[in-house]
Amino acid sequence: MTAAVAVQDAVKTFGPHRALAGISLDVQPGELVALLGPSGSGKTTLLRVVAGLEELDSGCVRLDGVDASTVPVRFRGIGFVFQHYALFRHMTVADNIAYGLRSRQRATRPPEAEVRRKVEELLVLIQLEGFGRRLPAQLSGGQRQRVALARALAIEPKVLLLDEPFGALDALVRKELRAWLRHLHEQTGHTTLFVTHDQEEALELADRVVVMSQGRIEQVGTPDDVYDRPASPEVFGFMGESSRFEVEVSEGLARVGGQVVAAATEPVADGPGMLFVRPHDITVSMPGTPGAEGTVLGFRRHGATRLLEVEVGGGRVEANIAPTVRVPNGAKVSVRLDRARLFPRAGGAVDCRPPRAHQVGEYAI
Repeated sequence: MTAAVAVQDAVKTFGPHRALAGISLDVQPGELVALLGPSGSGKTTLLRVVAGLEELDSGCVRLDGVDASTVPVRFRGIGFVFQHYALFRHMTVADNIAYGLRSRQRATRPPEAEVRRKVEELLVLIQLEGFGRRLPAQLSGGQRQRVALARALAIEPKVLLLDEPFGALDALVRKELRAWLRHLHEQTGHTTLFVTHDQEEALELADRVVVMSQGRIEQVGTPDDVYDRPASPEVFGFMGESSRFEVEVSEGLARVGGQVVAAATEPVADGPGMLFVRPHDITVSMPGTPGAEGTVLGFRRHGATRLLEVEVGGGRVEANIAPTVRVPNGAKVSVRLDRARLFPRAGGAVDCRPPRAHQVGEYAI
């Protein structure tokens, strides 16, 4: 069984700090939702509120339409997985997994034979069959996290909550476990909320991503929505790599240091604004080709590409270039923003394109 989760006007403060500032969120049964944001944005507080580990100052949490505050924590049907495993060191893997079942009141506790059968099923599910007699200290970090997940699944939760489950693991193990967790979710279909500050993790795993900042929800959407169509400067700046310019907007054109770098695709008010662009949406070419004039400041290796840092009109931008390309510092280049996002100071967001040559004059793009 899975449950719908509805958070309504949730407010939670810790002394003078407001961790949740009146947020609302609906999660559908069987959905995998990522709570994404920087440290202090309220992600873990929201997770703990849903679990019943924190009480709201105002607002409510509903599980399948029932006010969760009227349901004792142990009866909410919540499975919680912590970042640092929280396994019992003196217990075997099998006993750790069985702990939630054996801790039930006598009237609802399953027979021991049923407990052992369930543990063996879960060991197979988490790909650790044959590991039941080992102690946590005899496992790798990734294996311990899978045991922690199996312990949460053993009680057959309606909602599964994961608090940065891969945060204590190295990059390679995190990548392997992300693929494994997505496959596991497709098998089990639990309603799942997981907290992460890793954008790549959220985009790869989640059906929807909730981007949070300072106790508020900035945007909720599919991974494509939040990456390709960010609703605010905070979302754009947090999701993936990007460069930003402080620009002056006039007659639909964004200027940096007097140079036109982009044109709005829809009407936008004149005045100051912020222009965001991603490295893969920038074309750098030889001087004299269409583009704004820039000066190379340096470059660094970045996976399969290089990131070229260029000064344009007093601002700085990083662009992807082929790893075989070498451009000396101080060289003049032409920079074209193939796709950018303009956020006027008054709010809202506008997609941009390279301006037409006749609009730009000598700095034609």
